[in-house]
Amino acid sequence: MRMPDAVVSQIAALRWRANRLRCMTTTELAFRIGRALKNEAERVGIGGPGGVPPADLRKGGTTWLQAPDGVAAAPCLEAADRIVAGRIDVFALRDIDLGSPPRWNRDPKTGIEAPLSFGKRLDYRDPQLVGDIKYLWEPNRHQHLVTLAQAWALSRRERYLDAVRRHLDSWFTACPPGRGPNWASALEPALRLISWSATWQLLGGAEGPLFAGSDGAAFRRRWLDSVYHHQQFVRGHFSLHSSANNHLIGEAAGLFIGTATWPHWARSAEWRSTARAMLEREALLQNAPDGVNREQAVSYHRFVLELLLLPLLAARAAGAPFSARYGRRLEAMLGFLAAIMDVGGNVPGFGDADDAAVLRLSDDCPYRSLLATGAVLFRRGDLKVKAGVLDDKTRWLLGARAAADFDALPATGHPMRRAFPDGGYYVLGCEFETPAEIRLVADAGPLGYRSIAAHGHADALSFTLSVGGVPLLVDPGTYAYHTEPLWRAHFRGTGAHNTLRVDGCDQSEPGGNFMWLAKAGAGCNVWHATAETDVFEGWHDGYLRLADPVMHVRRIELDKRARRIVIEDRLKMRGAHEIELFFHAAEDCRVSDDGGGRFRLSCGAREATLTLPAAADASTRLHCGSLDPIAGWVSPRFDERRPAVTVHWHACLTGDAVLRTEIAC
Repeated sequence: MRMPDAVVSQIAALRWRANRLRCMTTTELAFRIGRALKNEAERVGIGGPGGVPPADLRKGGTTWLQAPDGVAAAPCLEAADRIVAGRIDVFALRDIDLGSPPRWNRDPKTGIEAPLSFGKRLDYRDPQLVGDIKYLWEPNRHQHLVTLAQAWALSRRERYLDAVRRHLDSWFTACPPGRGPNWASALEPALRLISWSATWQLLGGAEGPLFAGSDGAAFRRRWLDSVYHHQQFVRGHFSLHSSANNHLIGEAAGLFIGTATWPHWARSAEWRSTARAMLEREALLQNAPDGVNREQAVSYHRFVLELLLLPLLAARAAGAPFSARYGRRLEAMLGFLAAIMDVGGNVPGFGDADDAAVLRLSDDCPYRSLLATGAVLFRRGDLKVKAGVLDDKTRWLLGARAAADFDALPATGHPMRRAFPDGGYYVLGCEFETPAEIRLVADAGPLGYRSIAAHGHADALSFTLSVGGVPLLVDPGTYAYHTEPLWRAHFRGTGAHNTLRVDGCDQSEPGGNFMWLAKAGAGCNVWHATAETDVFEGWHDGYLRLADPVMHVRRIELDKRARRIVIEDRLKMRGAHEIELFFHAAEDCRVSDDGGGRFRLSCGAREATLTLPAAADASTRLHCGSLDPIAGWVSPRFDERRPAVTVHWHACLTGDAVLRTEIAC
């Protein structure tokens, strides 16, 4: 007999809470109890937000964003017109009628309207209660308001001003401070503050035409009241202890930018100082000296880099720059992105990805855009080469001199770093930045950050491979977060990565959608690169937890002249185990069986031959869009999955073993 959905949901919630407690120290547990008591007091009206002091507009805010010359106006105006008409894209939902203004507490994917109860007690992980919270939150980050403000700055058309005012007016009514899903997580108000800051600046600030007349002044007071509540909420609900990942950086960034834009209250200086100190500290804690973000997720690396970059720009505009250490860490993060990006502009999809953006100012490639911005800020010709061109987002961020500064950079610079020992990534390859390029990125890094490792995948010793800027073997992506648990488990499991699996088990033991319990350790034994050969050797201990422990060591060697990659998997074990190897082809890659354990991978004009290990009783299957088992899928964007070929090798082996795979490029 099937249990009701509500019962299943309650059991899952209890299991999640039990596992979450396992990941906490006693110090964190005491902190959580104290915060829960504080939240409960606020819920019943004790120590809540309270009134808002009058804003002193004589204290002018910092302007770090303005309409530049040379940007393409047409795409921005077209996007703004769609928003005025109520049409918008939200993840996999394209050109949906969200309304103008939208229903702010409704998930547009499922149609579920979340209750307007006390936000910090609302279980946003429960899809029966709130729907898919990612879809609900995305429009409430208000990045579409920035698009409307850009369109007004470029055209001065009144309808864009009217739409901004209409949307904000309705949001203030629908989402009172502290109530409902849009006040459940401090990151959401923080990201709204960043969008509001950009919108405010592009519309002319406190004296802009949006605030003309008595009605405009009343609307400005209402907006400023909400700004104050946002800043107060973020300051009181920082994500600390085991939750101190990208959320904490986002919260500090939102508070810093908010107080820089609106320094109108007595508490503004203290809030800004707190946010600044937190950004300085977390930039170094959450990003390794070699530039790799410690969450081990490339998409979150990009997200955090932008979160750190915008306060840097705001502080520079105010004449109070961040420390040199802060800037050097951002520069190192840019260097890592440049190293793993192939000549075609593709980056590996290691770890979680939810397509989050901090500030959408154009539709340019977000990775290349960051490199273009970094090239100008840090005067790096090598980043200019990787970026290719100066994009419109960089023009918006850096202003009138951006184009001249970009053009003045030489098309040379720092030699590319290829070993990132702190982050655990190593770049093997040859003929870089040419049509003949081979670029293989190997992963021997930790599972993720802090005790829950929220956004890491069980992907130790996996790799990606592109040839001539065309991805051939890929990390399949993420697809789902809070909903569809089977798919969430698949895409972050070991079988969804180009690595080896033992006995059908993930290398690390999951404890929830954003939590891992038993965590595989990993590292690199050997790395050397010469003109003729690159060699990487790594290990992981995730399968030592089995009754008969298994140690996995993988060696990858690239012979550059022969354009041949040899992958040697060494297994130290005593008993019999089911051993699987997975090779995930890119979505556009055709895979054909040439016989004898040899497979041809073709994508356009690019080809590679994959030769699998010879072993008694080994079998090989090709999966493409399989539902039983779930196999043969890639997720190019959040909440989208597409069929793609997975080459799946399987054998039952007893005792120590060595498996040899070859790839000819």
